[in-house]
Amino acid sequence: MKGKLMNSQRLVLPMLIMALSGCAVGPDYHAPENHLTGAWHANEKDQASHPLMTDTQVSWWENFQDPQLNSLIQRATKGNLSLQQSVLRISGAREQVSSAQGGLLPTLNGQASYSRQQLGLKGELQSQGLYDAIPSDIANQATGSVNFYQGGFDASWELDLWGKTRRQIEMARASEQQQIEQHNDALVSLEAEVTRTYLQLRAAQATEASLSQQIAIAQQSLELTQSQMQNGLAPSSDVESATAQLTALQAQLPQFQSQIAQAKNALAVLIGQPPGALDSELAATKPLPALPQLVAVGIPSQLTRRRPDIRAAESTLHAQTANIGVSVAQLFPSLSLTGQLGVRNSDINYMDNWSSHFYSIGPGINLPIFEGGRLVSNVKLARAQQAAAALNYRQTVLTALQEVENTLVSYRTGQQQDSALTQSRDALQRAYQLASENYRKGFITYITVLDAQRQLAQTEQRAIQAQAQTAVDLVALYKALGGGWEQQSTVTLPHYSVFGDVGKTGVTSP
Repeated sequence: MKGKLMNSQRLVLPMLIMALSGCAVGPDYHAPENHLTGAWHANEKDQASHPLMTDTQVSWWENFQDPQLNSLIQRATKGNLSLQQSVLRISGAREQVSSAQGGLLPTLNGQASYSRQQLGLKGELQSQGLYDAIPSDIANQATGSVNFYQGGFDASWELDLWGKTRRQIEMARASEQQQIEQHNDALVSLEAEVTRTYLQLRAAQATEASLSQQIAIAQQSLELTQSQMQNGLAPSSDVESATAQLTALQAQLPQFQSQIAQAKNALAVLIGQPPGALDSELAATKPLPALPQLVAVGIPSQLTRRRPDIRAAESTLHAQTANIGVSVAQLFPSLSLTGQLGVRNSDINYMDNWSSHFYSIGPGINLPIFEGGRLVSNVKLARAQQAAAALNYRQTVLTALQEVENTLVSYRTGQQQDSALTQSRDALQRAYQLASENYRKGFITYITVLDAQRQLAQTEQRAIQAQAQTAVDLVALYKALGGGWEQQSTVTLPHYSVFGDVGKTGVTSP
């Protein structure tokens, strides 16, 4: 017995050394290399607000110099419900890491049981003709029902010989990082959405204010033509034309009033509040924020480290690479150390007696011999998924480059359109003033005034919309560059107790 025990110890010790120092099978992950150009193709400096190849600003929305916008973004990052969901997904991924790390440690379970058993010995003894030969008191005691008590501990430890558990931990950590980057991407999208909606609100308010001004002018023109008609200086057709111009402008107001209300509701929901919560705060009409003179866009080679979606795609590639090691390790034998210690007796009073104890200890090996090709297919599947993740990473990088280049073009051409429409609006404003003055003096007909007023109103609206679109294009550029998530370097994860939060949620209704 002693010799067998020594042989077992000699066998277990080398296996323990292998488990502690063995290498993990499967490929090791290496970050992909990107050979990107050093400049943006669409970058030109002949603009009032031109891109600059310097490091991007983290809080890019502050370039608009609007304190109310800054406040909205600050509240959105704290109260947006979709962003809170991404935080909970990070929490779940972190628990997956802890669960995978538990695979490196032994497991210990306690168990206790009680049963009342009838073994059927009486029939067995009678079949052999032995029952009558046994004294009746002994026979009754041996063949009757008995109580059986047992308690003890079971322990097991699967040695990580081939690094399967370590690859699972690596895979879980990469998945956790993926969730973090998806949270960062959601944060960037939220900041851009709040800014875009805020700019659309200000544009709608500016258009409403411009229309109201045009309506006031049209009302004055109508009163002027009515006065001239009464004095015999103008025909009634001029009054009808002035009335039509006034009502046409008034008909456009509801469209922009609806846009204003919808933008306010959207901003309220983005910060985690019910629709209408910001109506009083955003009631005052304010001009569109001015564009910054310089826009820091960095260089293409920085994009892979700055865009969260690229970083998430890289984490996915890392996880799929580690998964290859997990599937390969399943092709090899697994070694486990198991042990059991406990006591059992039919009399509970003897449960604390050492003579009632039992134990078992020893190694066990599991050798996969035939699995119907399942394990080999798992390896092939893991390699195919890793190759797909690599292609997805490359596609994500290309898409990011395309978005930046496209937004640079849109921003540049938008500024050109904005500048042209501003000049046209100023010229039409002067033309309308001249036409109104000449009509009062009787030099021209009212048709000329109406035409000048109509062109001015249309161009005024187009100029405001072009100014807003240029600002929105700038927001799209900042979003394409991936900035804004760095302000939250750490994410505060919620804490849940094992039993206290069962059936509860961490989100309250507004």
